[in-house]
Amino acid sequence: MSLAICSLKWEAARTGAQRITYDSDGYHLVRFPYVTGEEQYDRWNMHDPEKDGVTSAFPDVRSGLIWPSHDGWGVLSALVFWEPDAAGLEYRARFVRDPLNLTAARYDSTATTDYAPTRGGQYRTYMWQMFVHPGTPVGLKVSVRGAGDAKISTPLMCVEFKLAIHTDVKVP
Repeated sequence: MSLAICSLKWEAARTGAQRITYDSDGYHLVRFPYVTGEEQYDRWNMHDPEKDGVTSAFPDVRSGLIWPSHDGWGVLSALVFWEPDAAGLEYRARFVRDPLNLTAARYDSTATTDYAPTRGGQYRTYMWQMFVHPGTPVGLKVSVRGAGDAKISTPLMCVEFKLAIHTDVKVP
């Protein structure tokens, strides 16, 4: 069975804080630099700054996209570390097909997860599986909510986002 893999990593310690800005859906599309090394791996150019006829530069919104290189069964995974914050917050994450509405597929969120905070830092991992297609990007979106569902701009410390595509799967 063949795999096509894209592995992205962003760390505040290397590039400075990633300011959380909320889109109209109440979530932030996490951005990733266009580099290789450590956990960054992109042999199939799924996180290429020149996609769909547009040139992107980190940290613009398109730097949050993985463009699947093959039709197949995609395994999406993520790791998110938030800075410790006040008690009573709710931490959310979701995977989204076409998070910027760039294609006919349109925005399609799946696997939304929410957690109450624990003492200390907020460290979470996420995983979801779904069919993926070239031309339909995927992204990781996060949100932190306070009292009355208020959106809080809690800084991110470290985020990893990975897509592994099983290319031998017959896609419907």
